[in-house]
Amino acid sequence: MKLLRTFMALCLFALTASAANPAAATNYSLWINGRTGGGAIGNYNSWSYWGLGTINAGVNKKSVNWDGRSSIASQSGLIRNALDCFCTGNNWCYIATHSAGDLMMGYVLANYGGSARMKKNAVPNASGVCRNAGGGAQAGWNIKWVLSAAGSGGGSELADYGAWTTSEPLVQDVKTSTARAMYNHNATHNIWFYMYAGASGGPGSFLLPGQDDGVEAYHSAGGISGSSGRSLCNPRDWFCNDLTLGVAPNEGGSTKWAYHSVSFRDDREVYGHFTEASWSGIVSVMLGTMVNYAR
Repeated sequence: MKLLRTFMALCLFALTASAANPAAATNYSLWINGRTGGGAIGNYNSWSYWGLGTINAGVNKKSVNWDGRSSIASQSGLIRNALDCFCTGNNWCYIATHSAGDLMMGYVLANYGGSARMKKNAVPNASGVCRNAGGGAQAGWNIKWVLSAAGSGGGSELADYGAWTTSEPLVQDVKTSTARAMYNHNATHNIWFYMYAGASGGPGSFLLPGQDDGVEAYHSAGGISGSSGRSLCNPRDWFCNDLTLGVAPNEGGSTKWAYHSVSFRDDREVYGHFTEASWSGIVSVMLGTMVNYAR
């Protein structure tokens, strides 16, 4: 009888402890590609856009692939699927974006960041969709922060001047006037975007104002507000206003969008735009942050 009472007491303790301590949260690191795409859509372990999939790229890394050619609106459902899968319920996400992936993430947050999202089980099917986990819905997603390397939230003058094929829907979206008017860039639902701006330049730099990585000028990569791009540079350039670090206004008075902060400015002018399928360019700097802080 004494043994039975002891057993029942242990069972009651276990049930009470389970009720007091819900399932532990799992953190995920989501990587959202830019123009051209490359990874298999729906396969969160397909890393061909970025480089070797075996490297450390943050805790429980997932590659959120979209085609990198179609319009932001038409492809945004793929990003919402991933956020629903891994960033609801008890789970939280760190997010890294590159190039048009920044425009994509900004669009998704501005338009859906406060919407009702069903809590999912973080077990995707072949299409990258997860089943409901129970517990109903929540408002928006559990996102710790967003990192943006060579962000295109402000668009690129290369699209304005037809440096890429104009029949591509994404090219239409990344024109500076279109990208800046596409959604409310200040509406991040209190989620911070930390910007990484490269400045190595490239063949198309003569079309880009101020410092640039060969595709994105500092006005876009730095998350600068306004209806059009402006010329911003590194401090050693005497003939151009400085892009400031953090959230401070830039030299000359231009400001960043709300919840946008410049984490890295390429003062040495060595980091370019492209990943080269080897985690290269400005993405390599962002990768270091994900490795060290996405845990």
